[in-house]
Amino acid sequence: MLASRSPRRQELLKTLGVSFEVLPASGEERPYQGEGPSRYALDLAQAKAKEVASLAPGKVVLAADTIVVSAGEILGKPKDKAEARKMLKLLSGREHEVLTAYVILDAEKEQGRVVSTRVLFKELGAEEIEAYLATREPWDKAGAYAIQGIASYMVKEVHGSVTNVIGLPLAEVTEDLLKLGVIAWESPDGDR
Repeated sequence: MLASRSPRRQELLKTLGVSFEVLPASGEERPYQGEGPSRYALDLAQAKAKEVASLAPGKVVLAADTIVVSAGEILGKPKDKAEARKMLKLLSGREHEVLTAYVILDAEKEQGRVVSTRVLFKELGAEEIEAYLATREPWDKAGAYAIQGIASYMVKEVHGSVTNVIGLPLAEVTEDLLKLGVIAWESPDGDR
């Protein structure tokens, strides 16, 4: 059970051939209270996982939350165009960190992890930012950009998992799903 309505997370899981149902968490994300970005992201993912697990007893639940950290500031999803503009100006010409926390819950086990990726943006001009805002791509994206979309041209360097920046670190999620026995590799002829 994927506790997210994010089409990006759904697409990433589909690339693995994992079958899953979608039941998005409905709870509002709580405001940051100074506990450290990694702890904050993990707490958000855990709250989503627990909410969905209570609605789908007996199901394995995967929940995730992605945040961007730049110059010590946590950048979530922009509330409006002005906030998106501010975020893009903050990211311009700088390196920032993308943290995705995920939690896997089933009846007997829980696995949680935070994965970090460093991303360096090129210098962005004011007209460039306005043109990007006009695409409407920044909405509903942590840090106001989508690395897999138009914003890919803004990225000069990535240090770490690209799928983490998209919203779900597949290497780590796959490793934990295998370790927990939620999935197993199958050969093309159906043997394990």
